Amino acid sequence: MSTVESSTGQSATLTADEYAGKLFQSSVAFVDVIAAYLGDRLGWYRALASGPATPDELVARAGGSARYAREWLEQQATSGVLSVDPDGRFRLGSGPAEVLTDEQSLNYLAPLARMLGAAAAQLPALVEAYRTGGGVSWAQFGPDMRESQADMNRPWYEHKLPEVLAALPEIHEVLSRPGARIADVGCGGGWSSIAIARAYPSSRVDGHDVDAPSVELARSNATAAGLADRVTFHRSGAEALETEAFDAIFAFECLHDMADPVGTLRNIRRALKPDGVVVIMDEAVAERFGDSTDDIERIMYGFSLMICLPDGLSTQPSAGTGTVMRPETLRSYARQAGFADVTVLPTGEFGLWRFYRLVP
Repeated sequence: MSTVESSTGQSATLTADEYAGKLFQSSVAFVDVIAAYLGDRLGWYRALASGPATPDELVARAGGSARYAREWLEQQATSGVLSVDPDGRFRLGSGPAEVLTDEQSLNYLAPLARMLGAAAAQLPALVEAYRTGGGVSWAQFGPDMRESQADMNRPWYEHKLPEVLAALPEIHEVLSRPGARIADVGCGGGWSSIAIARAYPSSRVDGHDVDAPSVELARSNATAAGLADRVTFHRSGAEALETEAFDAIFAFECLHDMADPVGTLRNIRRALKPDGVVVIMDEAVAERFGDSTDDIERIMYGFSLMICLPDGLSTQPSAGTGTVMRPETLRSYARQAGFADVTVLPTGEFGLWRFYRLVP
């Protein structure tokens, strides 16, 4: 038998049969994730979005092997992702098509399969890290990881972030200052920086990230968006921020990955103007361990086990925060960095994330 914590905080004991069933269902779901990764990377979902296809027609549109395509199509139909027309062609419905191919949709989750696939590819390195206390760096996870995070967050930044910021009067007022200087620490692919610059056209945004390929990706994205004149990306961390230079400083979904979150926050505080604002967006986890065992908490622990904790521990010394950075942990980091307090901003539902304001 094994014991888990229920959502009520009471222990629940599983029998061997119950846990065998649970693990089997999880394995079926894992197969679906890997199949989604294959369909995304091969371009087969996008090809099916243009119309139903036989295996031969699918590979004629998108490339690949017809024999593998037949097996994949049948698996996808068996899993309910595809349907089969009377003529034997496989059809991708509008709902799955949105989730798997629409890069502008808030439901776009093909990058999630890509992210988990990138983590699974590093399982031997993860086993070694767990044995030795070492880590697996962002660079080791490779392009699938950095690109999937950027792609999955993009629609939230582009379509929801401007309205969230506009609904926060104290934040909106600062961002609306003529010539406002804004820093985006840990900017990744740059979509958060681009969204802020679009929403506040009199501002200038500096994005900072320590991962060189992410910085190059961000620069390319800013150029394509026509904002390279107001959005500048730097390969550096918060230590490169000028003292008392910024009206607003953001850190979107990155603080928990950092080996030295207190040092980062200390540099952010130093770089802030006396009347500036600091906003941290991080995972919307429960207040305390044991408060919740819902799917959000479970996926956050999954990210931490496979991605964020190993990445954070790849640089030493490290705080070893992990994805599940609870509000009190952030408060502790902020106070150590010299901030007076941390407040949760009333942003409503925003994907998997929560917004905090750090009070100098």
